[in-house]
Amino acid sequence: MRQGASYAITTILNYAIIVIGAMTVFGSLGVSWDKLQWLAAALSVGLGFGLQEIFGNFVSGLIILFERPVRIGDTVTIGTFSGTVSKIRIRATTITDFDRKEVIIPNKAFVTERLINWSLSDTVTRVVIRLGVAYGSDLDKVKEVLLQAAHEHPKVMQEPAPSVFFTTFGASTLDHELRLYVRELRDRSYAVDELNRAIDRLCRENNIDIAFNQLEVHLRNEKGDEVTEVKRDKGDDASPAIS
Repeated sequence: MRQGASYAITTILNYAIIVIGAMTVFGSLGVSWDKLQWLAAALSVGLGFGLQEIFGNFVSGLIILFERPVRIGDTVTIGTFSGTVSKIRIRATTITDFDRKEVIIPNKAFVTERLINWSLSDTVTRVVIRLGVAYGSDLDKVKEVLLQAAHEHPKVMQEPAPSVFFTTFGASTLDHELRLYVRELRDRSYAVDELNRAIDRLCRENNIDIAFNQLEVHLRNEKGDEVTEVKRDKGDDASPAIS
């Protein structure tokens, strides 16, 4: 039995034992339902006002346990938080993020907000690597280089096969996307790092220029000499040249 399933069953059984225990205690004390009607009415008013959020989180917790949109051990993203589900409690769920901080999120958020469960059905995910090459580049060679980097990487799945798309003509670049799949979530960061290094090496070996935005200004002085100033977005100082 999976960890999430056993945890859900244990939690539901705990709730059932508490309810049955409370009913047994009231019965042994001779407290009948007629005598509890005033308490039920008071609780109804409380739930309508001050306890509304708490009750909503409790019901949402039951929905999580029964429908299981998230389970213990799942990797999820909700709002700006991403991490692994470590606890599902009566009011809130605990997510341990990638910095090993524990984030406590009200259960209601898992029901009412957009939730991404990266491992609900399986752990296979797509990775997209974007590359801009200089105008005039051999586009067939660019595609060949990107596919070579993907096929040679051990963490990249060959089915579905990696694919390369020439997406758009940028202001200073011809933009491409390498789309591939990895089997495990933990492989994503390593695959991106190693593929970027391989792509950089292969581009240099095949004389493919990885482009960046730049602005060239041509001016002529009083002597008729042309002055060219190049401004690069990547942080380099402007480099004037006289031709």
